[in-house]
Amino acid sequence: MKKIHFIINFFVLAVLIGCANDDLDIDLDGIASPANISVLTTVTQDNTGKVTFLPKGEGATQYKISFGDGTPDSDYIGVGSTVSHVYKEGVYKSKIIASGLSGKTAEIEKEVVVSFRAPENLQVVVTNDKLVSNKITVTATADFALFYDVYFGEAGHPDPISANNGEPVSYTYQAAGVYTIKVVSKSAAIKTTEHTEEVTAKLVLNPTTSAPAQPGRQAGDVISIFSSKYTDIAGTNFYPNWGQSTGFAEFDLDGDKMLNYTNLNYQGIALADNVTIDVSGMEYLHMDIWTADLDKLAIFPISKSNGERKVVKDLTANQWTSIDIPISDFTSQSGFTVADIFQLKLDAVTAGKSVYIDNIYFYKTASQSIGLPIDFESTLTYAWGGFGNVDASVVTNPNKTGVNVSNKVVKLDKKTGAETWGGASLNLENPFDASKGTKVKVTVWSPKAGAAILYKMELSTSPKDGNGNPSVNLEVQALTTVANGWEVLTFDLTTAASFNSSIKYDRVILFPDFGKNGLGETYYFDDIKQSN
Repeated sequence: MKKIHFIINFFVLAVLIGCANDDLDIDLDGIASPANISVLTTVTQDNTGKVTFLPKGEGATQYKISFGDGTPDSDYIGVGSTVSHVYKEGVYKSKIIASGLSGKTAEIEKEVVVSFRAPENLQVVVTNDKLVSNKITVTATADFALFYDVYFGEAGHPDPISANNGEPVSYTYQAAGVYTIKVVSKSAAIKTTEHTEEVTAKLVLNPTTSAPAQPGRQAGDVISIFSSKYTDIAGTNFYPNWGQSTGFAEFDLDGDKMLNYTNLNYQGIALADNVTIDVSGMEYLHMDIWTADLDKLAIFPISKSNGERKVVKDLTANQWTSIDIPISDFTSQSGFTVADIFQLKLDAVTAGKSVYIDNIYFYKTASQSIGLPIDFESTLTYAWGGFGNVDASVVTNPNKTGVNVSNKVVKLDKKTGAETWGGASLNLENPFDASKGTKVKVTVWSPKAGAAILYKMELSTSPKDGNGNPSVNLEVQALTTVANGWEVLTFDLTTAASFNSSIKYDRVILFPDFGKNGLGETYYFDDIKQSN
């Protein structure tokens, strides 16, 4: 069979070459190994011990099975094919070997339990999906079981869905409602073990995505009531006892917390006792609101000295509505002033509905904001955050010579023993715009030549990778050529494989002497700007 396997692969390769241009180089080493290998194992309920394997995977062209009982491996089989094998009663470690076009392989182990005892101690767990309406997930485990079937009880869908013992299986109903499911747990025995229960398929009446990402703002340009982006006023009560019928809970969407008001008639938000805020210097009141059933919401700032005024805003069902109300819409009403706001009120135009609210804050448009180019000469607060035992601060230029005679620079102290990946980051209030240039020039002062300077940009709102960092990013590296002096290093962003000119990167990160542990050295950076 090894010869046949070789001939098949050789034939496939020959066909590919024949279909290509004469000068085409085929890089077999560049073809990835098969990935995400799995196998569904089922057993015939006839006390024979016959087990069937259905392997699956990405990038695999064929599979073979090592049965784990001392018998020869199976022949190679194609994608979508199955292999059956008869076991004696016992527990076995089978192995599934997947082969790709290049000949590279990947493998997984799968425990096979062959018992002629019916499954025992069947446990069934049913959960409703938080993000998808009418979707439930069933997980069944039992002693001596190999797999199980689930009949989901929806008319027109009589066939069961199978899963390995202990692995979940999901199903989405066409309509919300109560259904009767039946779980049939199976071993190699003729006898099975069953479990029946009623489940409720539910509509998802909450947001499944976070509110839109908020822009970076200087501390003096925002007064935040509730937002993870900014610093909130301490001690705010989001559910004061005003006699309302509204229910309240803090809703957590995968770590993103927001306010949830149910059965809403009206709702107060009260600052801490004796706390007022003067928002007369602000320009807007912002809120992000998600609702499934409320069409309008009245929003009131409440002054300690002259009462309340409202603005009514329309809401769009089943999506986030971002609201920016000019402060003048309130102050233009009968001489209302906003110098001593101590409460907010939310009033449902149609009572009894539900809303989710995030990012409640007052703000004004900044006259200046942080974005490329950055020269540290303005009065803006450049909040560099050091990590990996690196300290960051904006300081007076200690060496006004050569190519840099500016007054302010950012100083990075890479302490003795600092991590190889130690550095500092700065959030951009104005995201990166590739139309202004795809090269970034940075003026650098290094204590030595040959130090690797890594320039990185991230999209802070992108999903986190395995290390908890934003997964959308780019990295470009350059080496210093001057010791104890200023020079300009150029980072060509297009050389980064992950660079995408349409992405609005909103974080800059600098890594001094990247790849090496800290030696107690200091680096300075200035004039981070784009060019072509």
